[in-house]
Amino acid sequence: MGYTVHPSAIVDEGAQIGEDSRVWHFVHVSPKARIGQRCSLGQGVYVGNDVVIGDNVKIQNNVSVYDAVTLEDDVFCGPSMVFTNVYNPRSAVVRKDEYRRTLVKKGATLGANCTIVCGTTVGEYAFVGAGAVINRDVPAFALMVGVPARQAGWMSRFGERLQLPLQGDGEATCPHTGDKYRLREGKVTLLA
Repeated sequence: MGYTVHPSAIVDEGAQIGEDSRVWHFVHVSPKARIGQRCSLGQGVYVGNDVVIGDNVKIQNNVSVYDAVTLEDDVFCGPSMVFTNVYNPRSAVVRKDEYRRTLVKKGATLGANCTIVCGTTVGEYAFVGAGAVINRDVPAFALMVGVPARQAGWMSRFGERLQLPLQGDGEATCPHTGDKYRLREGKVTLLA
């Protein structure tokens, strides 16, 4: 076993966990979950069966990653943030065949206590602020804040605010890395 599991954690037989990952206090990983290399699952994390987690993903304390959620490489899930998988839940109505898939793309950050409503895609390197509620798809590199979330700007791969307009065209440089970004037709791309 090339990963670390705290004695209080439960990793069900059949779960796949990659090399150098760490599973901390009171975590429960379901039997069909697939978790990549160098991941960290903080205290009280739950990982469902129909979940795929890429490499180098950090899931902070008290996050439940429910069925139908995929987290690509380098995703950060802040403390107590929330995923859902049923759009209109009722206790007396079984809707397990109505799960809506959620995709969080490479390098995205999901801030503490934010909520990701099922059926949405969070783009590469997007940054969801603490407490925001995502109820629609998020573009790559977008900074999202509020309830419901609205776009407030653009972020670099490093997590620095880019000096770009919300719409139109423009170019900006990450103040930390010097990487250059271009905004065209509502999409930001990293220039080679």
